[in-house]
Amino acid sequence: MLWSFLMTSIIIELTPGPNMTWLAVLGASRGRQTALAAVLGIAIGLSVAAAVAGFGLTAVLLQWPILLQLLRWAGTFYLFYLAWDAWRDGDEDLAYTNATRGVAFRQGLYSNMLNPKAYLFYAAMLPQFISRSMPLAAEVAMLSAIYVAVATTIHASIAILSGTMATFLETSPHAQTIRRGLALLIAAAAIWFFFSTKVPS
Repeated sequence: MLWSFLMTSIIIELTPGPNMTWLAVLGASRGRQTALAAVLGIAIGLSVAAAVAGFGLTAVLLQWPILLQLLRWAGTFYLFYLAWDAWRDGDEDLAYTNATRGVAFRQGLYSNMLNPKAYLFYAAMLPQFISRSMPLAAEVAMLSAIYVAVATTIHASIAILSGTMATFLETSPHAQTIRRGLALLIAAAAIWFFFSTKVPS
């Protein structure tokens, strides 16, 4: 059962989505340290979603679709804000400061806390892998930890790989154009997020 859950988690996380796109852009434009700070924020955001689902609050969200819609709209607007932030970076010579890393951490945290798909994933997927071989709360916590660990490993790999492009952008005469193109990718991810998180009425 654990092996099946692990493989399912890997497949889900390898599916391209907003986190992947944003981390790739962040690593390429601001460096791997900043992108890794965002990975930490994403991990905590996913953990918050797991805790909410574990306490049964996701059932409340499902009973009140308007709350899920609010999360969906807030998450979409936040991704568009990240796209705008990346677009503005095209005009700047960015310094990889601790402040920048702090901002990236908070952006990763907020974008995942505002993602209704994360809450629905835990509510829909975890029960299918509950074996009752241990206390329910402990098993939910273990499965959630496995998923967050898988997600964090994949996200960190993306951050590290994309970070190698940051040095190139520091010297490329086309850096502004490339950064703005990457910003448009985040905007496209925001549109994908909006439609993929639509809750059936």
